[in-house]
Amino acid sequence: MLKIGRPRNQRKINFCPSVTFFKPAGISLRQLEIVVLEMEEGEALRLCHLNNLNQTSAAKKMQTSQATFSRILERAYIKLADAMVHGKAIRIE
Repeated sequence: MLKIGRPRNQRKINFCPSVTFFKPAGISLRQLEIVVLEMEEGEALRLCHLNNLNQTSAAKKMQTSQATFSRILERAYIKLADAMVHGKAIRIE
C-alpha cells in the first residue's frame, strides 16, 4: 500500500560532526545494537545544549516550528537514553 502524506519540510542544519560513531568501550561493534541519531536530532541537541538557545530560538534557526523542534529534541533524548542505558552504539547520519 502506498503511503500518501504531507511532504517533509527541509530543516536547516549547520551540524557536520567530525566523529559519527560512538560505542561503549570494551565491547566489539559486532556485538552491539546501533541507534541512529539523525542529523536534525544532533542539530537540535547542539542548538539547545551547546549554544544555550531556548526551543523557540533554536526552532527559528532550524526553520521549523517550535512544536516540531520539540518533537525532534524528544526523539534525540529517547535515542541517547536508550543507547546509554542499554549499552548500544550511536551512529550519526
